[in-house]
Amino acid sequence: MMRTIFSGFGLLVLVLAVLILGSQTLFTVGEWEQALILQLGQFKRAIREPGLHWKVPFLQQVVKFERRILSSDADPAEYLTLDKKRVLVNHVTRWRIVDPLQFFITVRDEAGARARIDDLVFSELRRELASREFAELIAAEREPAMEAVAARTAEKAQQFGIQVVDVRVKRADLPTEVQASVFARMVAERERIAKRYRSEGAEESAKIRAETDKERTIILARAYEESQRRRGEGEAQSTQIYG
Repeated sequence: MMRTIFSGFGLLVLVLAVLILGSQTLFTVGEWEQALILQLGQFKRAIREPGLHWKVPFLQQVVKFERRILSSDADPAEYLTLDKKRVLVNHVTRWRIVDPLQFFITVRDEAGARARIDDLVFSELRRELASREFAELIAAEREPAMEAVAARTAEKAQQFGIQVVDVRVKRADLPTEVQASVFARMVAERERIAKRYRSEGAEESAKIRAETDKERTIILARAYEESQRRRGEGEAQSTQIYG
C-alpha cells in the first residue's frame, strides 16, 4: 500500500517536473510578435518567425516585442509660428519596431520608445512651425509641414530600431488666454469688410439710380418732342383742310 502511494507520488512529481521543464524550454511566438533570446542578460538570437520555439531552460530568457503598428498620442504642447502666434498642437505618431535588438538596447520597452519618439516629434514640430505662418498651417500648408516632420523624425528614430510610419496633427488650437483677443480681431475684420461691401453697394445703387433717372428724363424729353411735332403737323393739316 505504501509502495503504491510512493509510486503514485513519484509519478506525479515526474509529471510536474516534465511540465515545468517543458514550460521553461518551449514557447510560442505569435504572428504579431517578435522575440529576443537573452542568456544572463546577453543577446543570443532573434526570432522573427511565428510558431513554436525552444530555449535553454532556466538559463535563457525570452523578451517579446510587437510587430504591429503602434501609436503614440502625445499631450498638447504650445508652439510659436513664424508670425509670432502661439498655437496649441496635439499630435499622434504611428510607428513599428523593425530592429528588436537595437530597440531593446536603446529604449528597452514601449514606454521608453514613446518617450523618445515624443521628444523627437516635439523638436521637429517646433522647428517646422517656427518656419511657417499660422494662417498657412491651418490651411494649405498643414500636410506638407507634417510630411516634413514625419520624414525627419523617421530618420532620427532609426537609431532606436524604430520605423516611423507617419505623424498627424489631431487638433490645432489657439491657447485659451489669446482666443478672446483673436476672435475679437476676427469680428472687427469681418465688420470692416461688411461695411466696405455695404459702402460699395450703396455707391453702385446710387450710380444705377442716377443712370436710370437720366434715361427716364431723356425718354420723356424725346416723347414730349415727338408729341409736339405730331401736334404741329396735325394742326397744319387741320388749317389746310379748313382753308
